Parts: sequence; structure tokens; C-alpha cells
Amino acid sequence: MEIFYGHPTQEKIVGNIYKGRVEDVLPGLGSAFIDVGEKKSLFLARGEINDAIVIAKGFKPWSGGAPINKLLRSKETLTIQVRRGGIGSKNPQGTTKISLPGRFWIFLPTEDRLGVSRRIEGVRIQRRLRRTAREMKKNGEGLIARTAAQWASEEELKRDYQFLMETWEAIEAAAQRATAPQLLYKTMGLVQTILRDRLLPDIDEVIVDSEFFHEKILYFLDYMRMDEYKDRVRLNREKAPLFQHYQLEEQIQETLSRRVSLSGGGSLVIDETEALIAIDVNTGGDTKHRNQEDAILNTNLEAAAEIARQLRLRQMSGIIVVDFVDMADRKNEERLGSKIRDELRKDRVSADFVDFTALGLAEITRKRAGESLADMLENAQFDA
Repeated sequence: MEIFYGHPTQEKIVGNIYKGRVEDVLPGLGSAFIDVGEKKSLFLARGEINDAIVIAKGFKPWSGGAPINKLLRSKETLTIQVRRGGIGSKNPQGTTKISLPGRFWIFLPTEDRLGVSRRIEGVRIQRRLRRTAREMKKNGEGLIARTAAQWASEEELKRDYQFLMETWEAIEAAAQRATAPQLLYKTMGLVQTILRDRLLPDIDEVIVDSEFFHEKILYFLDYMRMDEYKDRVRLNREKAPLFQHYQLEEQIQETLSRRVSLSGGGSLVIDETEALIAIDVNTGGDTKHRNQEDAILNTNLEAAAEIARQLRLRQMSGIIVVDFVDMADRKNEERLGSKIRDELRKDRVSADFVDFTALGLAEITRKRAGESLADMLENAQFDA
């Protein structure tokens, strides 16, 4: 369903926090470039400057207020976090709206707001988490309850908040001593991040084929006080390597293919461009349904589920335009729209079905979170 890819030559910097130095301010673009000591400077948009900086410069903290050249000046220092990695030749993006993810909370030390993960659906649970957050956080701070928070006790919730608050205090203290540009906080590695964010009660098993990482995972679960999950971590002892045993290499290669087959005989054709992603749905030899309209509806419904899956697998984002097979019945189109929305809700990245256009094309948007899988694999092969 999803692939998380890491390469030894491409160290992850998203989530890192630095003491940076303003390199250049571009009033016309409402942005600035911040030197943080990495290969590329961070691109900082005006909207990513937190209210504390705006107020400190004597302006009111409302969107679009003071121009960026009134808020930042060349060689000035500030604490900045990487919010998005560089895509192609573009610089990575930074923000002064810091966020620190924990097991149960995302701590926002510079934003006064509350939030709950959209995956937590129970109203009573949402209310309990909001009440707990209000009782714990200080004025000017923010907390967002993560999916795992719905299963946590009050003690666990408070302990996670305390850990995040102490982490931020250590970052602030380090920023006072540091000379820019300098790294203040390094985000967790790929394996630890997945375990922290994805190892939830609905996960039955974690399989690893490296004794080194097996021990490292168990140690990390101890550190995170996630002992109840240790018996779900299994070391693969099959003769065949893990990827070979589960045919993972073949499945990864399929994600790079332009054509994707559907179980009912239809197919998808996916074309990824710089401007948007175009997906064409084709019918196949559906013999299960009595009439053509039912066969077309079945193909489209299958396609809707597979498209949502492919977006996650391939980590494609931005504007997605889908040419489904034309249907004569308006009710079937409404049913297809509902199916698209239901499938997109399963995505951890924000994804929405906009509507059908006048030409019958489905418009989907998915938040950009970095490079697509194809780009990452291509870059890794080039580096190798």
C-alpha cells in the first residue's frame, strides 16, 4: 500500500531544525533564502513566518500584513525547520512555525491552536483529547492529537507532552549558544519514524530481515515505552531474503510502470508531468455484468480504489486529472464520486476529490510532501 524509501547517500533533512542566517530577501516574491549549512539554502515564504516574529517587529499578526523585507533583513539569524524537501532543482522549503512530532502529540511551540487527527472519528474521544490538551498546554502553544492518542491513557498523553516540551526547551537553549548556520535538532531516522507514527493497534506484525535492525527496533520500542508491541516484531529467518520472499522488488517495479491492470479486466494509464498527473481509465472484457452500463460502473469503481492506492504507492501529489469511462446514468456518477472520496480518506496525506469537470474529468488534489517514488529511485540510481 505504501513505500517509504531511504538511501544512504541521501540523508533526510525534513523535520530538522537549524539556527539559520538570512542569505537573501526577495520582496517581489514575498520570500527569502536562509543559509542553514546544507547544500542548498531553505526557501522561506512570507506565510511561513510565525506570529512571534511579526509581533517582535512591531506588526499585527494577521495574514498578508507586513512585507517580508520589513520582517527579515540580510544576515539576521532565526530558528527554522525544514518543512518540505527539495524537488528536482528546487530548494527545500523552511518554516519558522515549528512542529515537533511525538508518539501522541504534535507540539507547536509558536502557534496557539488545538487540533485532532482526522483519523480519530469518535466525537467523545475528540472531546477528551481537546480537554486534555487545554489542561496541559500553555498560552501561545499548540497541540495536535495524533491517531495513536485515541488509545493512550492520560498519563501517557501527559508524558509525551512533557517530553516534547523539554525537547523544545533544549532546542531554544542550543539556539542561544549556537553560531549560525548550525543544526539544532535532527529528526529521527526512517525506521524510527515509521515505528513511532505507524505502529498502532491495527498492525499485526513487523517483519525485519536484519539482526542489527531487529535489535535496534526492540531498543527503540523500549525507549518510546512501546513494550506492548515488542512481541509483534519478527526477525525473518526464511532462506530467501525478505524482499524476494514477498516479491517486493517485482511490486516496486510495477509502481514504475505506465499501465496498471485492474482485476475486472480494465486498466489505468498513468502519465506524470510537471504540471499535473493524467490518468486514463480503460474498460476490459468484463463478462460478470449483464449490461454495458453496469460493466462500466464496475470498472470505474475498481479504478477509483486503485487510483487512490497508486497515489499513495507512487507518492504522487499536486493536481490529478482522471478520465473515467463515460456513464449515462447520473446516479452512477454520484456513486463514483462517493467512492473516490471514501478511498481518499484512507490516505494519511491530505487528498480531496474536487468534482467532475464540464468535460466529465475527475479533479483530485493531493498535498505535496516531497519527491515521487519514481524521482527518488531515479535519483538514487544516478547517485549510485
